[in-house]
Amino acid sequence: MFNWAKQQLANVAGTQEPIYGPSAIQSVARQAEITPYTELGREHMKWEAMDSTSVETQSFYLMADSGHIGLAQVLYSNVAGIRTTCHFNTKIYYPRSEKRPNLWSADPLSNVDFNEDKTNFYADDVAVELSEDGTSYSIKSMTNENSIVNLTITRTAPGFQVGKDGKTYYGTDPQAPWGSMRHAFWPRNTVEGSITTKDGPIDFKGRAMLSFALQGMKPHHAAAKWNFANFQGPTFSAIMMDFTTPPSYASTVVNVGGLVRDGEVITGGSSNTVTHTKITNDPDNEWPAPEEVEFEWNGQTKDGKTVYAVLEGPLGEQLDRVDVMAEVPGFVKTIVASAAGTKPYIYQFSPSTPLSLKVKIGDEETIEEGVLFAEATFISA
Repeated sequence: MFNWAKQQLANVAGTQEPIYGPSAIQSVARQAEITPYTELGREHMKWEAMDSTSVETQSFYLMADSGHIGLAQVLYSNVAGIRTTCHFNTKIYYPRSEKRPNLWSADPLSNVDFNEDKTNFYADDVAVELSEDGTSYSIKSMTNENSIVNLTITRTAPGFQVGKDGKTYYGTDPQAPWGSMRHAFWPRNTVEGSITTKDGPIDFKGRAMLSFALQGMKPHHAAAKWNFANFQGPTFSAIMMDFTTPPSYASTVVNVGGLVRDGEVITGGSSNTVTHTKITNDPDNEWPAPEEVEFEWNGQTKDGKTVYAVLEGPLGEQLDRVDVMAEVPGFVKTIVASAAGTKPYIYQFSPSTPLSLKVKIGDEETIEEGVLFAEATFISA
């Protein structure tokens, strides 16, 4: 019975894969060798809404002047072309001085629809709309009385994706890939508006960052672990998304990120690195949770100046540790873990002692403090 259950889960969730090797992945880094990054227009902000297995997300990360950190996210997922589900998720991290638990809301959506060019997302009680000039998003949600969302995100620097199309492709035939991974970013934005909780509205006036992501295959086949950095300072924004594939694809590391300031992308590309310089093994799952980290950005400006930036230091107390499968029945969790070593956890941080971003552009050096939101995610060994 147990083996039968494992096999049924493998058939649906895809928990078993052969070793394809490095030739079965075409990293976006190859594109970046010729085209380091592409600035985004309205045509790059369309939902793909695939009819095969995939997860697509628009994630707005909020850093309020008040010290609150927030997330507003649309999640669109398809399982084997059989079932499509959508959620609107919000999360609020309160300033540590308030000593309040994080507020998390995740609500299933009904009657999902898009506008004609698929840049606007609609569902019952939810609207995420891109302005006509393509420079701002309006986000409204009344799906949950614990977190009523009314926000406007406005770009102050161009958005970008690494390479030409921002995609890493999976498959043994490069001309006919069976999967993909894409990230597009609005790294530096202002935010106006509020998220209203049962205790009243929280003013989220401050800065924001948008990540528009598509995992065009089974997510646990695409990546085994992730790192994410979102730094917002007075002058600079620095972002990084880094993932490592499962052994099926030779544990390949793919890194996309960049450095911007108001009005311009300074550099974007795939020649960045993240290192967990100090770790602690989590006794609950044996994952090496980071305590200290080093993010490094390497690239060039459009006029050929060398760019190097580094952000390093202790991450401090975790904002949260998310057991992704916490709501899954225990016996299913056991099956998944034994079948594929899949036990996804997300560790989230925002150091209470500000870290400094050190930037060197040509001969010009700058150091500035800012707010960092970082994640380390472990899915499978």
